Amino acid sequence: MKINVKHIAKLANLELSKEEEEKFEKQLGDVLSHIEELNRLSTSSVEPTAQVTQLENVMREDKLERSLTQEEATGQARLVHNGLFEVKGIFEEEG
Repeated sequence: MKINVKHIAKLANLELSKEEEEKFEKQLGDVLSHIEELNRLSTSSVEPTAQVTQLENVMREDKLERSLTQEEATGQARLVHNGLFEVKGIFEEEG
């Protein structure tokens, strides 16, 4: 199966070396071949399912508990402004 990995890489905005193109072409071909094999299986007697582990979400009951006050939470911070953590800016405005 011939796959245009170069085109797929371009769509994904990836730059691939010639070796990577060859490697990924083989890997993607193997995956697609496996999918084709799975598509040939008869699933008419299999019921649709969303999950197969039979696990259920376990949620604890919400309990009102004491939490830190604002002063306790910010008490060890180097910089605090109006009761909030103050951090250096990470974006620069273009002028």
